[in-house]
Amino acid sequence: MSWPTVHHLDCAPMHPVGGSPLVAHCLLVVTGSGLLLVDTGLGAADIADPRRLGPLFRRTMRPTLDLSHTAVHQIRALGYDPYDVQDIVLTHLDLDHAGGLADFPWARVHVMTDEYRAAMRRDGRLDASRYVTAQWAHGPQWMIHDTADSDWHGFAASRVLRAPDVLMVPLPGHSRGHCAVAVQQPDRWLLHAGDAYFFHGEMDLRRPRCPRPVALHQRLVADHHGQRMTQLERLRELRRIDPRVIRIFSSHDAYEFSQLTAQTVGPLR
Repeated sequence: MSWPTVHHLDCAPMHPVGGSPLVAHCLLVVTGSGLLLVDTGLGAADIADPRRLGPLFRRTMRPTLDLSHTAVHQIRALGYDPYDVQDIVLTHLDLDHAGGLADFPWARVHVMTDEYRAAMRRDGRLDASRYVTAQWAHGPQWMIHDTADSDWHGFAASRVLRAPDVLMVPLPGHSRGHCAVAVQQPDRWLLHAGDAYFFHGEMDLRRPRCPRPVALHQRLVADHHGQRMTQLERLRELRRIDPRVIRIFSSHDAYEFSQLTAQTVGPLR
């Protein structure tokens, strides 16, 4: 079996008011049959017309609007052809995760059913602000995952690829159909936990902690705060497994991103 190389990309650096810098942690998974993206960050159209991101997001999160940070640009810079991106797996459809979809209009886009329905309906003020329909106005080839066909370390999961295994692991709470994405490596699993948490200290097993502004932000943007906290506790239990077996990280924590980009994450020779 040919094991994939995994590249860690920051596709939307952010500098929130009164807070520490954040990243938009995306994965480029290089398989023997093509490329797969986990999340997309912001896209070229968002850079060209930042107004579509909305004034609240722009003023509070202060994203770096530079084409060099887009996934399509970084893929080219790594020496790959963006047209080889065959699948995009989304943790959820928030605007800072789905903005790059239009840069890969030919790709299959994998999303959980509840997330797809929430994004299409945009019921209520929170959903109306978090989902930007212009980001998928090109009409993606949606692959809607509505049933769990696998068990992954006690979590229900929906398989996207086999050999290597890529699975969507439902973790609702931050958004209605939020999920984590598990990517198999030769010696361990990578678990991209999306926005299940924002700060690495929340995963501390002895004394979980989170800066108050970050905790408040997470509560305000959560579809169901209680459900999110339940899922976070489940992730902490999973964290008790040796990190050499499962490496868990989230979308926006710059410390986790710097740790992973300092390592070589790819096939063993």
